[in-house]
Amino acid sequence: QLQLLESGGGSVQAGGSLRLSCVVSGYTASGYTMGWFRQTPGKAREGVAAIVTGGRTCNADSVKDRFTISIDKAKNTVYLQMNNLQPSDTAMYYCAVDLIRMTPDEALDLMTRPGRDTLIWGQGTQVAVSS
Repeated sequence: QLQLLESGGGSVQAGGSLRLSCVVSGYTASGYTMGWFRQTPGKAREGVAAIVTGGRTCNADSVKDRFTISIDKAKNTVYLQMNNLQPSDTAMYYCAVDLIRMTPDEALDLMTRPGRDTLIWGQGTQVAVSS
């Protein structure tokens, strides 16, 4: 059974850094479509960064030049390095796998749409940034 387990969240001051990790188990496909997403209470889940087969990535404009998504296939782990964190980055962060292959730009859009039955989500990790 495919499972995702996030870790690395915490509380930091503005300008600080965190690295989130997402360990994937039970996934046997050679290709991948994965992403990091975030959500605050009362708001829709938004895409942060995506990575697909071959290592192609895409970042949301709100985190461009600050966040970096990467994958270590040997460790079955996807990372999100977050630098220069701002209070607006405070959210629950989730990683997800989509069983359908797509471009990273498509992933940031399609993986946030409700009712998508090809998605598997982790349980989330909280990030809090104080000013």
